[in-house]
Amino acid sequence: MTWEKKPLLLLLLATLSILVGTLITMVLPFAWVNTEGDRIEAVKPYKPLELAGRDVYIREGCNNCHSQTVRPLEHDVKRYGPFSRSGEFAYDRPFLWGSRRMGPDLARVGGRYPDSWHVKHMKNPSSMVPDTNMPAYAFIEGEKVDPELTRKKMRILGFPFAEAEITGLVGKTELDALVAYLQKLGSDLPRSLAPPAGAAAAAANPYAGNKEAAREGSELYAKHCASCHGKDRQGDLATELKAGAIPDSKVFGIISRGEPKEGMPSFGGLGEERLWKIVTFLNAKAN
Repeated sequence: MTWEKKPLLLLLLATLSILVGTLITMVLPFAWVNTEGDRIEAVKPYKPLELAGRDVYIREGCNNCHSQTVRPLEHDVKRYGPFSRSGEFAYDRPFLWGSRRMGPDLARVGGRYPDSWHVKHMKNPSSMVPDTNMPAYAFIEGEKVDPELTRKKMRILGFPFAEAEITGLVGKTELDALVAYLQKLGSDLPRSLAPPAGAAAAAANPYAGNKEAAREGSELYAKHCASCHGKDRQGDLATELKAGAIPDSKVFGIISRGEPKEGMPSFGGLGEERLWKIVTFLNAKAN
């Protein structure tokens, strides 16, 4: 009689195989990740307001549409920078990596936009991103953060905090907290893990004076720029844009690289051709 005909032996061997596979693929990785050598020193625990915002993020199901991990895939790395490392999530309880992206990844969204952008986006998402299908979350502005509950959470998680940070929560809304959490995401990372720089500029604007390119540029502007600079370039969250005020090559560089200190993200991912068309539209009167 062969071993296949011995159900008890077959059961024991199958169980042993599953246990060995589980040990190799699950138990050992959990023992290896977030060790001292794997941690990123710059990544710090959440502050009270940020932690309160994280709970709002989880409660409202934001992680169902937004992931928080840069995958080791070419298009992910080009858009967001080097793929995520376990040390980036050392203080996440629970992890919010997500399994799909109805909206963009938010692992390193912190500092890419000013607070005012996030506030308007939460109240009326389509005012900032015209083609979005994200629902409005204006109602969270009417909900207050509970300082004592947040204190308990900070203690349970072992995160350091000052008493002033807890008392500072008085009067803060859930919208304030959610914005603080979003601004925390990825903001501690070294510059080497920041999103990549924009596209390299050509020697000169290849579309200078091209009316069709300017028309296409106006459509791109309406989709990507108008929410901050205004529909008619009159300025809103960001500065007014006057045609011809800045040379084409410099405008290209600003759009491509972004202006982190001003809260403007890089739009280098749009590609050189689209960027030049936006530049052509912005400086149409000068061309």
